[in-house]
Amino acid sequence: MKFASPVELKWIASLINAEIIGDNNAFATGINEIHKVETGDLVFVDHPKYYTPCLNSAASFIIINSKDVIVPAGKTLLYNSDPFEAYLKIVEHFRPFQTATKSISDSAIIGQDTIIMPNVFIGNHVIIGNNSVIHPNVTIMDNTIIGDNVVIQSGTVIGSDAFYYNGKNGREIRYKRMKSCGNVIIEDNVEIGANCTIDRGVTHSTIIGKGTIIDNLVHLGHEVVIGRNCLLAAQVGIAGATTLEDGVILWGQVGVSKTLTIGANAVVLAQSGIPGNIEGNKVYWGTPVREASEKRKELVWVKRIPELWKKMMES
Repeated sequence: MKFASPVELKWIASLINAEIIGDNNAFATGINEIHKVETGDLVFVDHPKYYTPCLNSAASFIIINSKDVIVPAGKTLLYNSDPFEAYLKIVEHFRPFQTATKSISDSAIIGQDTIIMPNVFIGNHVIIGNNSVIHPNVTIMDNTIIGDNVVIQSGTVIGSDAFYYNGKNGREIRYKRMKSCGNVIIEDNVEIGANCTIDRGVTHSTIIGKGTIIDNLVHLGHEVVIGRNCLLAAQVGIAGATTLEDGVILWGQVGVSKTLTIGANAVVLAQSGIPGNIEGNKVYWGTPVREASEKRKELVWVKRIPELWKKMMES
């Protein structure tokens, strides 16, 4: 999430009761989680396992619960005993929860010739472009941006909170939700089927690229980035912070793990599971996925196991 204008670090330190270690005169431009940080951003870290990745990330300012770390040049620490609660306080201040008072918010901007059918909910500060069609019972949550010529079928939810929790053993409530301050961006000429669920980014944007087509019952996690002209068939599920490059096709019930990249024009056949990065311009199948031609050869040999076993026993 970017702030409306740069914010003095001293003010942020006062808000979260933190000690500044570094440049007292700096200004922060936003707050992001580790997968999306940019120069000028704040990030928080509260476990030694992640100290080094955060300190070496693009973030300029790190909210941290330890002073016993080596601080890279150009970084400033904000020491706080509970960085997660500090993060929540910053998000609550800059993007507070807004209660809906009507089905279509007065702050929503809806373009020319766009059709909004009955029982649609459109939240605060939503922008919808021209010539789009939003079918009945669609929910579009706060800060969503939708382009021109977009079709969203009935029952789909755009911009629900991210499935992203801070877990700690010994705490009365072990899992605490990391409040979402990101949004969803849907580019032009996208079609989204019925009963899809698309989470907003935790701190950044979930993005669906121009010309992409999404079937029914598809779920996209927080900060997923879908490239242009992709095709996602029914019951595909994609975990957070994953990137699909342009032209990717995922057939029915493909499951995709988090924080990985699927290369341009890759095709993944139905019911496959993708645990890590895969290259573009190839066809994949299986769990975990392999190139489909190799997987088919493997199945041929699997079918021959009884025959080979019998021959071995007879020899």
